[in-house]
Amino acid sequence: MRLTSFFLAAVPLLSAVQALHFYFESNEKRCFIEELPSDTIVEGHYRALLWDEATKQWTVNTQLGITVNVEDMESGNTVVNTPGPNAGRFTFASSDAADHNICVQSNLAGGWMSGTEHIKMYLDITVGSSKHDSSGDKQHADTLASKLQDLNQKVLDIQREQRYMREVEATFRDASETTNSKAVWFVIMQICILLAAGVWQMRHLKVYFEDKKLR
Repeated sequence: MRLTSFFLAAVPLLSAVQALHFYFESNEKRCFIEELPSDTIVEGHYRALLWDEATKQWTVNTQLGITVNVEDMESGNTVVNTPGPNAGRFTFASSDAADHNICVQSNLAGGWMSGTEHIKMYLDITVGSSKHDSSGDKQHADTLASKLQDLNQKVLDIQREQRYMREVEATFRDASETTNSKAVWFVIMQICILLAAGVWQMRHLKVYFEDKKLR
């Protein structure tokens, strides 16, 4: 998400659910990179199905387990490492603005089944949740005060996202300026070397021709 338009129009995008499904083998580890600003809550829900060759259908298998691993790619810290059932949820909060690597893997690799099993997984990721669910939140979800509080929190999320984007743009700009400066100095050095080589060749030829005339 890139929040560059009017903030009220961008509010629904901030906490939108990113839903997808994908296929992978039981011996595979499937990873996704999520770019997150600091102090952002991420909540994920997943459900995995196993292919039944006998019935030719995707079925629920209680012996199938899914391990969720989330790593902060900037610091290398493991945020989440949770083995769970074939369906469940995970939640974490980003401490710093960085890319986060979200990986899922089954418990069937080298486990109770022989061979490679086919898995279909549904994964819903909500980025930018303002708070964790609680009974108090549910009781006041329809009140005006709760809605205003949620809106204020989402505005703060937008501001964090904008600060993060400015930091990324500043880093990219500095890197571009450094690269351009090095390229200019490299060209200047090439020109100086060519001029020096030309002057040396001219002097060498002058001495050579003068020596030939004397002889």
